[in-house]
Amino acid sequence: MQENEAAKREAVSKKILSYIGLAQKAGKVAAGEFLTEKAIQENRASLVLISEEASANTRKKFIDSATYYSVPVYLFGGKEELGHAMGKEFRASLAILETGLATAIMKQLAFLEHEDQRRR
Repeated sequence: MQENEAAKREAVSKKILSYIGLAQKAGKVAAGEFLTEKAIQENRASLVLISEEASANTRKKFIDSATYYSVPVYLFGGKEELGHAMGKEFRASLAILETGLATAIMKQLAFLEHEDQRRR
């Protein structure tokens, strides 16, 4: 049973990373600290993703900023995973600039959160 759940979580994570890759190819990602912050402040960000490996200061900065500008924000993946999904090196933060892709990613993230709640 747990193997099946782990496989589902892995599949959902891969799907999220592929959505990030699609957004990158479409030019709908602002990645890195400066560009992510700028996208949030200019109300272009539909979703902000912060690496689970990001420092406490980075997390606080983006969570506070995204909350202030009413942008959904989630912790997801490692820096290398996020960067690799975009064909780049490490990325601690990124903003998805397209609403449809952001919605698709949030649906997958909700599934992961639901699975986390069931285990508790």
